[in-house]
Amino acid sequence: MDADLEHLLFIYALQNAVKHNSAPKSGAVIGTVLGKHPEFRSRVREIGPLAGKVVAKVAAMDGPERKSLLEEIAPELLDELTETREHSRELPALLGAENGVVMRFAPNPSGPLHLGHARASILNDYYVRRYGGRYVLRIEDTDPRRVDPEAYEMVLEDIEWMGLGITDIVYQSDRLDVYYDWCRKLIELGGAYVCVCEAERFRDLKLKKKACPCRDRPVEENLELWQRMLDGEFYEGDATVRVKTDLDHPDPAMRDYSAMRIVNTPIHPRVDATVFPLMNFSVAVDDHLLGITHVIRGKDHIANTGRQRYIFDYFGWKPPVYYHYGRMGISGVVLSTSSMREGIRSGVYTGWDDVHLGTLRAIARRGIEPEAVRNAMVDIGMGETDITFSWENLYARNKELVDPKANRYFFVPDPVEVVVEGAPRHEAHAALHPNDPSRGVRTLVTAGAVLLPKADIEGRSMVRLKDLYNVRIAWDGDLPRVSYAGESLEDARREKAPIIQWLPVDAKLPCTLHTQDGDVEGFCEPLVTGEVESVVQFERVGFARVDSVTDGRVDAFLAHR
Repeated sequence: MDADLEHLLFIYALQNAVKHNSAPKSGAVIGTVLGKHPEFRSRVREIGPLAGKVVAKVAAMDGPERKSLLEEIAPELLDELTETREHSRELPALLGAENGVVMRFAPNPSGPLHLGHARASILNDYYVRRYGGRYVLRIEDTDPRRVDPEAYEMVLEDIEWMGLGITDIVYQSDRLDVYYDWCRKLIELGGAYVCVCEAERFRDLKLKKKACPCRDRPVEENLELWQRMLDGEFYEGDATVRVKTDLDHPDPAMRDYSAMRIVNTPIHPRVDATVFPLMNFSVAVDDHLLGITHVIRGKDHIANTGRQRYIFDYFGWKPPVYYHYGRMGISGVVLSTSSMREGIRSGVYTGWDDVHLGTLRAIARRGIEPEAVRNAMVDIGMGETDITFSWENLYARNKELVDPKANRYFFVPDPVEVVVEGAPRHEAHAALHPNDPSRGVRTLVTAGAVLLPKADIEGRSMVRLKDLYNVRIAWDGDLPRVSYAGESLEDARREKAPIIQWLPVDAKLPCTLHTQDGDVEGFCEPLVTGEVESVVQFERVGFARVDSVTDGRVDAFLAHR
């Protein structure tokens, strides 16, 4: 096992060195290995020394030797570098990142991750891989009202699917004593106080830029009240710890914001507690204690960055370097966790992977690959301008990945069964992949009884059945009369006859193609049953992931055209 791990570290160290034409960075190598081989994440402590050993070995080589060795033992990694250069663009450099970075992705376990989460998580991962260092997954679960116990596992599954190079996992609910300690220290510094005002009264005073009566209470009294909060002597809404800020700040939300509050219901699924930190306090404490060097997040957090700076200033801590990217509008799918959950409960959606949702598991079920999501998010970058997410770019990125791998098959939607008059018995040989003859062919045999897609023959006088022959169509009302018209491709071109898919009547399988616009019923080739969990191309229809085969019926999900 150690030999396997050391070999992986070695080849990725070579790749890193060749990519940057410099000595490899240990942190970047570790991040790549953990991202592509999550089975080694449980051995993070062992990886450091091994990585140091192989990085030193690769650093001692010259450029040509590294490239030659990589080409010899792992040519696919060299090809990967070429593809990356062709398809990915470099994101801007981070300030002060030359010696490595410590980044964090901090989701709330309220449900599975969605496309909005993908941007932050992938951009942070990009820079950890680029500069080396650590990547902290911080589960921010200190609001019991927003915690779904099942989401803890779903978040980890989604992160594994994305291939993020996580090196550390932290649960904020495990760190309540840490926050309690620093809250006490902040009170001792005079930077926070316990407020027992009614919420409405405090809000009114704050809007008028006036201090509440609790603000000037002596430190000793605040510490006593703080201890009473911890001892359970107060209930939800009775007492709140507030950070002293600028009461004249133009943004009312910045004035004396809350740092700690009491939550009696619901009961937290992981800890027996009633006092919990609010996001801005716990985030500031964790960013410092975990050594976070850079924070990349949406510009909707700009105000939070300002709030968190108060904590850093009170304790004399150096804040991370902050970057705030513009909003990313995503149309066509549901992203609201509460709306998704309610839809699942009411039966509107089949589950968290329903194709109408924007969750990563819904994207995956359709056959979108994690690398496509990654490439699309790197394309978007972290500019400050608000943008609309481009599904077409995601589909193009995915097509680059699946097109070389996807076998081709016929799917006939809304079929019409016809007998081709005068047709000889014919054996069609259709390539499994047009650019890879080594995969062989599918053999389709018909004596003239075939299924044709109704929409593709309506109003037509001639069509060509792909890899078979031409047919003429005469219409008697809504009923087509189909006759054999020879095998000449030139004849079909001369008459501008479209080439359409088809199936033999006696060699077909019922198939439901699930799309965002609704289900499409039809038939597909029997060979599709061997493609479960793979992406195929239904010719002239689109790329689809074959989800299951049950009782002789295929269920597939359309990825894109």
